[in-house]
Amino acid sequence: MTFREATVADLPGIVRLLADDPLGSTRETPGDPIPEEYFTALGAIQNDPNNTVLVAEVAGEVAGTLQLTFIPGLTYTGGERAQIEGVRVAASQRGTGIGQDMINFAIDRARARGCRLVQLTTDRQRPAAIRFYQKLGFHPSHMGMKYHLNDA
Repeated sequence: MTFREATVADLPGIVRLLADDPLGSTRETPGDPIPEEYFTALGAIQNDPNNTVLVAEVAGEVAGTLQLTFIPGLTYTGGERAQIEGVRVAASQRGTGIGQDMINFAIDRARARGCRLVQLTTDRQRPAAIRFYQKLGFHPSHMGMKYHLNDA
């Protein structure tokens, strides 16, 4: 298994991972071809030095992904924080340790950059994910809230 930054060629596999769960299936659009908006988004991420999409590759296939964003802030005495989003592992690879390795890889990158904390959110409808993150040392210290602009 290797970790690396995502490329345009990885996008169809990443989108399939994002769509491969009950929640993702309602908001993602996998297919052939995938919508151009995914390419635009990846381009914006790749052009932002505070953003990256990582993939875990196994036998030449995308087996996992996450987005890592570094957020400058005034809190924590001007400390930077890392935000982990869009964590997915291929169904065939779940339980093999890829998810834990990906999160630890992201934490190591945040630590090396000097971040003061790493944060993430997960939907309350994903109890297994909540247990997974808690096992890795994340604490449910805050309540996340979202305001969907297309629903307002």
